[in-house]
Amino acid sequence: MDWKVLLDIVVSVLMVATIAYATRLNSRLAALRKNRDDLARTIIGFNEATLRAESSIPKLRKAADEAGHSLQERVEKAQSLRDDLAFMIERADTMANRLENAVRSARAEGTTRSGASGAEAAAASRAPASGPAMASGRPAAPGRSAQQAAVAQASATAEYGLDDERSEAERELLRALQAMR
Repeated sequence: MDWKVLLDIVVSVLMVATIAYATRLNSRLAALRKNRDDLARTIIGFNEATLRAESSIPKLRKAADEAGHSLQERVEKAQSLRDDLAFMIERADTMANRLENAVRSARAEGTTRSGASGAEAAAASRAPASGPAMASGRPAAPGRSAQQAAVAQASATAEYGLDDERSEAERELLRALQAMR
């Protein structure tokens, strides 16, 4: 065999290898082109999402500002209500102290009266009732305790508005205390 034939065989084998390699390279390049198209579509989608997000930022800021203003108004209203409730509690404490003092003084008067002579006590119990007991439309019962008399006085005052210096809240408190009896 001649060296020319041998050289033709070697060149033919190399050509077959080159064709196989070119086919493989072509398929890889096709896959790369396909992936590049997918990547381009992904980048376009990402850009669109970014634009939508950027356009929604002012809307979100506006909504947050509105929510902040609404919340601030509610906080201010709650603080106002808190102050009103604190005032009402203070007034209720004052009223409770006044009622407690009235009960104590009525008890003190009751113990003073119990020390009086039996005739004076009987005359006092038979005497026509006046003052807060009559203002409530109920005569004072004989032997009524001082506490009941003080409560009756407070309830008569509350029912008929005899104490003009009391506020509406104080009157409501007295009505509530009456309802509790």
